[in-house]
Amino acid sequence: MKAIIGIDIGGSTTKIVGFFENMELIEPISVRAADPMTSVYGAFGKFLSLNGLSLEDVEHVMITGVGSSYIDKPLYGRPSTPVTEFQCIGYGGIYLSGLKEAIIVSMGTGTSLTYCSYGNSDNKPNVRYLGGTGVGGGTLVGLSKKILGMDNVDHVSALAEEGKLDTVDLQIKDITKKDILPGMPGNMTASNFGEVSDVATRADLACGIINMVYETVAMMSIFASRAYHLRDIVLTGNLTTLPQAKDSFRNLSDMFQVRFTIPKYAQYATVIGAALSYFADFDQLH
Repeated sequence: MKAIIGIDIGGSTTKIVGFFENMELIEPISVRAADPMTSVYGAFGKFLSLNGLSLEDVEHVMITGVGSSYIDKPLYGRPSTPVTEFQCIGYGGIYLSGLKEAIIVSMGTGTSLTYCSYGNSDNKPNVRYLGGTGVGGGTLVGLSKKILGMDNVDHVSALAEEGKLDTVDLQIKDITKKDILPGMPGNMTASNFGEVSDVATRADLACGIINMVYETVAMMSIFASRAYHLRDIVLTGNLTTLPQAKDSFRNLSDMFQVRFTIPKYAQYATVIGAALSYFADFDQLH
């Protein structure tokens, strides 16, 4: 059975996924290497081997990501097409969430925001790039390295599990005894790192760094959702895999009356969107 392959080429990590002709998703994988070219060819070979596929089984390869510029010829001779990353984010987010309309947030090194709606006459999602913020995974890594001497995100996340925000952030309850707005909790952040205590531990600081990144992303996406009169916000990208993500965004969902969704395979949304871009009729998959 022929397969459509999607590849998202990052600086050192390549993600790859596929769909069979019967629309069955082939489980995505990621491969790290020292450079994009080594990463993409390693990922391609590993993916085919894991799924018992040969080159002849590959109908087409859809390529996206910052490293896609390094690919100037068909991969292993298979027909290949570049796809814009923002289109892939929109397609992947709307497909994985099962929604008809949403703000799709991609949390990578930085963070991008995309509006996507589905249900047009041509059965293709309508995707609009909205902008973004430089705050993202790169911010988390850089601040953690400078403040904590750690640059492994998983290690920082594990350390943060023992941390407390009230020794790091200035919270509403610290500056007023009155309700600013009905329903606004006292532990809402007034200023990230606005009241770092002398007794703040490394775990507290780790917790504060992660919280600052998530709160910044959340508020950017909430503002975007208000502009489109939407409640649904789909979170994608590698930062969705940290254990702090669900609680952080759940708290803000309740506070601002939006729905943050982290779907299965959220970290692979962009590469899934790349593969989906091949199909003429998106309705076959949704």
